[in-house]
Amino acid sequence: MPPVKENGIADLIDKYLQENKVVIFSKSFCPFCIRVKDLFKSINQEFTAVELDKRADGDNIQKELRSRTGLATVPSVFVAGNHVGGCDATHSAQRSGRLEALLNFRASQDQQEDGELDANYDYDLVVIGGGSGGLAASKEAALLGKKVAVCDYVKPTPIGTTWGLGGTCVNVGCIPKKLMHQSALIGKYLDDSHAFGWNTPDKVTHDWNKMVEKIQEHIKSLNWGYRVQLRDKKVDYINAYASFLDPHTLKTVDKRNKERIITARHVVIATGGRPRYPSIPGAKEYCITSDDIFSLPHSPGKTLCVGASYIALECAGFLKGLGLEVEVMVRSILLRGFDQQMAELIGKNMEEEGVKFSRGFVPIKVEKIEDGNPSEGKPPTLKVTSKHQESGEIREDMYNTVLFAIGRNACTDEIAADKAGIVLNPLNGKVIADEAERTNVKNIFAIGDVLDGKLELTPVAIQAGIQLSRRLYGGQVGLMDYINVPTTVFTPIEYGSVGFSEEAAIERFGADDIEIYHTSFTPLEYKLPKKGENVGYAKVICIKSLNERVVGLHYFGPNAGEVTQGFALGLKLNASKADLDNLVGIHPTTAEVLTTLRITKASGQDVLQKGC
Repeated sequence: MPPVKENGIADLIDKYLQENKVVIFSKSFCPFCIRVKDLFKSINQEFTAVELDKRADGDNIQKELRSRTGLATVPSVFVAGNHVGGCDATHSAQRSGRLEALLNFRASQDQQEDGELDANYDYDLVVIGGGSGGLAASKEAALLGKKVAVCDYVKPTPIGTTWGLGGTCVNVGCIPKKLMHQSALIGKYLDDSHAFGWNTPDKVTHDWNKMVEKIQEHIKSLNWGYRVQLRDKKVDYINAYASFLDPHTLKTVDKRNKERIITARHVVIATGGRPRYPSIPGAKEYCITSDDIFSLPHSPGKTLCVGASYIALECAGFLKGLGLEVEVMVRSILLRGFDQQMAELIGKNMEEEGVKFSRGFVPIKVEKIEDGNPSEGKPPTLKVTSKHQESGEIREDMYNTVLFAIGRNACTDEIAADKAGIVLNPLNGKVIADEAERTNVKNIFAIGDVLDGKLELTPVAIQAGIQLSRRLYGGQVGLMDYINVPTTVFTPIEYGSVGFSEEAAIERFGADDIEIYHTSFTPLEYKLPKKGENVGYAKVICIKSLNERVVGLHYFGPNAGEVTQGFALGLKLNASKADLDNLVGIHPTTAEVLTTLRITKASGQDVLQKGC
């Protein structure tokens, strides 16, 4: 939510943003501000520059901007009411096409009339997409007395995989991923059990088909549960693919190619995304993605995971934990956008667990050498030709399964967004929207992974969907807060984070204003099976000038999701390092290390722990 307007400064900023398409909060002498102004001049775009060094209230404006955006420096650029960022972020937006999309966003929105909203429609709200966010928005709108429909249709993957109502998270994402991760952890617990006195057999085998069967049974129960919930709340479930004919009219086509035309006062786009395939021979013919792995009818065997995303690392981690030979092919860095120190800790640990990493290589061709017999549990044999990006070295290697996790494409290419006049980011196809999730077309909104520049996380989509319906139909004004959202990467040793990465904090606040407290630790449960010392790590990132307010928290250790979820509330409430110090830890836990951090990175002192 916006900050409390105590002194009129916030109202002043709001006025600038409402009355001007482009606002640059600047200082007249700043070279980075001059660069941004020159950028807008080069594209003949008018802008309003608010020179803070020439105003008596300049410091207060900058303080309010910092509170809103987290950006401590100038320039601070806004386009169509959306915060773009500083100098580098604005130039990046220009290169990616997002800047042009934002400029068009404001222009097309200004041209619309409100009178069309007074017409009669089949539905008050139609949601395109039956994933977590779409279902949340639809059910909340129905609870508020509105007539609602959800359109959901899953197009099969290249190898024919499809699924039921509930979207990516339930069917081919968070839920089956966590269950397979848990299955791999159980294998580790069995290895450890001897040290705790259990007479476990030395050789324990894993049944892939049994695991998949039980996971799919659970998923189908969730699919059915969602359908029952929609029925009970009188939401029409339309199992058909929806596309726009105009801003208020949709055409739906079901699996029998039966067409239906429906109209809606409001439309929410919640179509999410699907895994991307590279444009190389054999990729779609012989390879799979995360859309396929969780229902694969046979063990993957020797697997190549292509990509450095959290999906690639999570899949590689649980497959290795299930006893398979696994390799990760990484084009450049691990976990782009995440804290890079933490990303490298994950990579190091996975290598120690036996996962092979091929860095700098990219696949250029996949061929099938042998069909195998999946019905008998024998996977095919694939030959992957790859090339090193720098040396040019060519490799040919054999695998049973190749899984691509190189990114996701927004599902907007077939919804005919152009017929409704919706502005998309030309680089990634995602929907441009304002802070209230409203697109440039006033009756059309977007939530979840399809939104440009927002977090691709299930709980974010759910909360955004609920709050959107409450704003539309419940008289509420609260906006989704996309800041300080916690997340966890479920690798063999889990990584949880909330707030800024170290790199982002330095860019936003400046290196001189940052203090980082950190420590290594050894989970107590690792001691008896002698699983290594100081394998865990935690750090908090604080801003000196804000009374050491904690703006980033990172934890690498067991149960990272449970640990991070609790501490995230502290960051939401602007907790300081002193607040962490005054918090009594629970002993013996790994989470308590975050309450006893004393060593700063700047000190250079050793953080290896030797006691309990």
